[in-house]
Amino acid sequence: MKRRTLLGAVGAGVAAAGGMGILGRDLVGTAQAQEAAAREIPEMTLGSDDAPVEFIEYASFTCPHCATFHTQIMPLLKADYIDQGSVRFVYREVYFDRFGLWASMVARCAGPVRFFGVTDLLYESQRDWTQGDPATVAENLRRVGRTVGLGEDELESCLTDGQFAQDLVARYESHMEEHEIPGTPAFVINGQLHGNMSYAEMQSLLDGLIAAAEG
Repeated sequence: MKRRTLLGAVGAGVAAAGGMGILGRDLVGTAQAQEAAAREIPEMTLGSDDAPVEFIEYASFTCPHCATFHTQIMPLLKADYIDQGSVRFVYREVYFDRFGLWASMVARCAGPVRFFGVTDLLYESQRDWTQGDPATVAENLRRVGRTVGLGEDELESCLTDGQFAQDLVARYESHMEEHEIPGTPAFVINGQLHGNMSYAEMQSLLDGLIAAAEG
């Protein structure tokens, strides 16, 4: 999807005070300015930087298959490979809709230390927080933020930061240009793109890469 089309379709996640309404912002006219002023969006990672396997996941917070991966497979991947120093895991957001963008804003506003805890909560409760009109979803996301210790002022600042939303979209678009992800979840493992797979298939792939690296 082209830059201007995506910005116009997604819009910024701007929640009115108290979560009583959502203000859609037209980002199309600010596309060029955003490109010039984009802030650095850090990678969210788990595991050792020296791991022999780099595992990049592309996922959307509103994607049901991504929720299945994070609730059923990710705990096994973390215990068997990430915590053992064999895999460096990188999480990259994909934005199919504004709710997914807002969820990403809340998770990132929690900071790197709490990011994956918020991610877990978002996927575990995906069926709940995604229900309702935009104002309801915004309040649901605020509730998730409060659960991990974000205060009202922090949440208000986070969800009304249109520039932050634009920067996240710009980062997402640069990732799509790099890997051309067809759907989610998608995995780039040591540079090779893979679609969704079972944990047994994932183990076979990872074990082969680790054995080759130790070779």
